[in-house]
Amino acid sequence: MNETMFRELRGEIRAGLDVTSAVGNRELTGYIERTVLERESLHYLTAQEKHGLVKRLYDSFRGLDVLQPLVDNPAITEIMINSYDEIFVEEEGLIRRLPLSFESSGRLEDIIQTVVSGVNRVVNDSSPIVDARLKDGSRVNIVLPPVALKGPAMTIRKFPETPMTMAELVRRGALEQEAAELLQRLVAAKYNIFISGGTGSGKTTFLNALSQFIPPQERVITIEDSAELQIVTVPNLVSLETRNANTEGRGEITIRDLIRSSLRMRPNRIVVGEVRGAECLDMLQAMQTGHDGSLSTGHSNSARDMVSRLETMVLSAADLPVAVVRQQISSAIDIVVHLSRLRDRSRRVMEICEVIGMKDGEVELHPLYAFKEIGEKGGRVLGGLVGCGHPLQHTDKLAMAGLAVPAIG
Repeated sequence: MNETMFRELRGEIRAGLDVTSAVGNRELTGYIERTVLERESLHYLTAQEKHGLVKRLYDSFRGLDVLQPLVDNPAITEIMINSYDEIFVEEEGLIRRLPLSFESSGRLEDIIQTVVSGVNRVVNDSSPIVDARLKDGSRVNIVLPPVALKGPAMTIRKFPETPMTMAELVRRGALEQEAAELLQRLVAAKYNIFISGGTGSGKTTFLNALSQFIPPQERVITIEDSAELQIVTVPNLVSLETRNANTEGRGEITIRDLIRSSLRMRPNRIVVGEVRGAECLDMLQAMQTGHDGSLSTGHSNSARDMVSRLETMVLSAADLPVAVVRQQISSAIDIVVHLSRLRDRSRRVMEICEVIGMKDGEVELHPLYAFKEIGEKGGRVLGGLVGCGHPLQHTDKLAMAGLAVPAIG
């Protein structure tokens, strides 16, 4: 069935039944099934094809229309809608365009409004950019005209139904077992760990894996723009999410607001999904005020670059001397883990560095592990993390936790 015939059939169903929220899902499904089975022009379809047509018609009314099968497909990790007739997906690291489209730009806007209303957010001409999420936890970014020149644009970042474990990351070659065991001890001993990397490098996935090493008896507060962390091993968990301003410009709740509020909620650890700006200052202060073991992520090109970006973020929040900012960073963060996406589209841990203090006015990093490439085979980059010859210097937290200092490399 071509797109024109599908749209005609969908129009007939809409005209024959008041397809609103007042119509039950079962009633809608039954009506669609009867229409497909009784329509003579569709008798040539097989039973499986008719079943697929019924599902697609149902999704066009109650799901995400042409996007629903893509959302349901676990192999697809990212869906990129550049305009109503331009849809790309990422599958197994490859990006390709699909021969799919919405029937109009207005139909795509309807889907967008369904998504944002589901999480009590607003997107319109006066507020054309918003972050949201789907019911399954997938992260959604939406940009409307006039900011988006080709029409409404939507990007959906999907996550696995069950969080990836560190053992799975080791199996996939993202890091080595020895480095994973080191990180396990550091998380258990409440080292403050910052994860850096570029877009799509796997920061959230890695943060989820690290969180599984948090002792289950602790109380954890997560803070995010759009809730997407999957911390499943800690029963005493509170998840907080920012809120955009309403149409009158009031009621906004920022990450800074949530960090400050979380300090009054008796957390053992605070996990900030991602820091992008002034909230960095509040996060660092939380790490320095008895909330060891906190975790967060940020965008950068290397561990050293992440430190520089943290400085910039703090300076955007307060007019402080650079020396004071660097001292605060060096005393708050213990470990920086940098991730990257290589040319073979694999996601790897590139650096694990210890922040050991200040030297000559700069934050001093000691690399514990660094990625070493040894070649390429079958299009896949060969190599892994190797020890850099620097033992862990700050071992007091390990001692307090009763854990042995691991040998590195």
